[in-house]
Amino acid sequence: MTLDPERDLEITRIIKAPRDRIWAAWTDPASFEQWWIPAPALCRVVELDVRPGGAMVTQMSEGDGQAFVPHMDACYLAVDEGRRIVFTNALTGGYRPAEQPFITGVITLEDHEEGTFYRALAMHKSPEDRKMHSDLGFYDGWGAVTAQLAGLVEG
Repeated sequence: MTLDPERDLEITRIIKAPRDRIWAAWTDPASFEQWWIPAPALCRVVELDVRPGGAMVTQMSEGDGQAFVPHMDACYLAVDEGRRIVFTNALTGGYRPAEQPFITGVITLEDHEEGTFYRALAMHKSPEDRKMHSDLGFYDGWGAVTAQLAGLVEG
């Protein structure tokens, strides 16, 4: 996917682990909960049905582990085993339209001599939504979870 600098944001990183470890962290609910939300907040996976049309539903807690609130309610659009995951919160599981669409995420994994080239692309419907996501801390938040993912799979 080509980056549209007017509407898209991206994080790239070389993760010093093979693609299959990163793929497992994206597709195994117990692993996903360990890195998906920036610490110290906690993540709870409600549903992780990694297939086109499947739901990705997560909740978050501000770290006390008591009060979980909705975080992500999305639908997988494409799943290319070990290489690419495309999801959007414009739809919920089963391709149902969502009430407040915001992003389509494209995660790609490519072999690299040091491990895996990881790319997380967040596509937005407008430059205004892109700016809002950036202002809300996209680089800090998505950068933190990418670092948490790397810490989980590199260790």
